[in-house]
Amino acid sequence: MTGFLSVQNLSKSFGGLEVVRDLSFDVPERTATALIGPNGAGKTTVFNLISGVYQVSSGSIRFRGEDIGDVPSRHRIKRGIARSFQNIRLIPRLSVIDNLLIGQHVTLKWSLDVLQPFRLIRDHEWVRAARDELAAFGLRDYADEPVGLLPYGVRKRVDLIRATLSSPSILMLDEPAAGLNGSETRELHGHLQILKERGTTLLVIEHDMHFIRSMCDKIVVLNFGSKIAEGSFDQVRTDEQVREAYLGTEQAA
Repeated sequence: MTGFLSVQNLSKSFGGLEVVRDLSFDVPERTATALIGPNGAGKTTVFNLISGVYQVSSGSIRFRGEDIGDVPSRHRIKRGIARSFQNIRLIPRLSVIDNLLIGQHVTLKWSLDVLQPFRLIRDHEWVRAARDELAAFGLRDYADEPVGLLPYGVRKRVDLIRATLSSPSILMLDEPAAGLNGSETRELHGHLQILKERGTTLLVIEHDMHFIRSMCDKIVVLNFGSKIAEGSFDQVRTDEQVREAYLGTEQAA
């Protein structure tokens, strides 16, 4: 189960500031793993290292047994590593379908293919795939609506669908439930459960512990760039270092 995505002795420094320090953990295939910790713990930096936004200072990131530390971010997407961001990156004036088609360009094999009018080609496979995914997650009726007019929770799920249209093996989610109300969070939870059932591996940054407990099989806890605990939800919530990191020494005691 281990070794699908493996982070080993990973460190990242910006000038003299070390924000990730000697971090090691595995993400088993076809599971959901949470990366949690207080604000400033280094979680998003780890995501940026795995996705190729940042170069590692030392250590390794292996995906399916291959060291991908020097692989450009665009090629990591083609190898099956996708991510969503905390801030929605959709174009408000375009329709849902058009936003999804823009996301499909990461799968292009030839640079000149970007000039093809995919939206105008009758029954193009990309359009069919986009509409099929919207239908699968109960969003069919929003296909031709401008994204900017949609409820926030729907926009978050459209952004998620755009990330999954490239059929990633692993999907990294940066605070997917942030800003959602209770019903929207439940809809997102159901969406992610379907992805898990399809075999998509999830790596999630999230502060909603109820969401984490119901969704994730394994939790890795960071504080000041270092791992302080790893295990199931029940294992990490009783860990003394975790309690101190979240509550402070006196409160934890």
